[in-house]
Amino acid sequence: MTASQRITALPNEPCSSVGNLMKFISLRTAPAAAFAVALTAAFALASTVLVPFAHAEEVGSVNTNFRITGSDRVVVEAYDDPLVQGVTCYVSRARTGGVKGTLGIAEDPTEASIACRQVGAIHFSGPLKQQADVFSVSMSLIFKALHVVRVVDTKRNALVYLTYSDRVVSGSAKNSVSAVPMPAGTTIPLK
Repeated sequence: MTASQRITALPNEPCSSVGNLMKFISLRTAPAAAFAVALTAAFALASTVLVPFAHAEEVGSVNTNFRITGSDRVVVEAYDDPLVQGVTCYVSRARTGGVKGTLGIAEDPTEASIACRQVGAIHFSGPLKQQADVFSVSMSLIFKALHVVRVVDTKRNALVYLTYSDRVVSGSAKNSVSAVPMPAGTTIPLK
């Protein structure tokens, strides 16, 4: 017997017991709950799989607030630009500690700072878009993310990196920017 058959098999009169009421409600809301779980999984998958983002390498951190269950801290992470070899961006951001931070369900503060530098010879893996997301990192369980966007400044022959955060509903105006000038004679290939 399917869930829809069980729903129609329930009497149309008021439920006589709490157990019957809970059974009736759970059968009615099961498809909605399944949809919500599937949608959440799709968002999580899309944010980590669909775009070939660079992976963070934690360079260091400092504790800002001691907690027995895990301190709040500021971390410095290095991201190598996946399409521009020889450019690394260093992002510093707050990470919430405590039980929620340990379990990965805390919402980290929106503040972040970025500094991008040429760390080796510049090589392009291919033509770059005028503007593209380069890295993204989750700042809460699902709904908040920190982004780094690369913008090509052709007039000044430089790569500009902008960091900001967003939520499903609204973002934050807090941002930070860094620029990497290209060596003389190096032109940036555009799509």
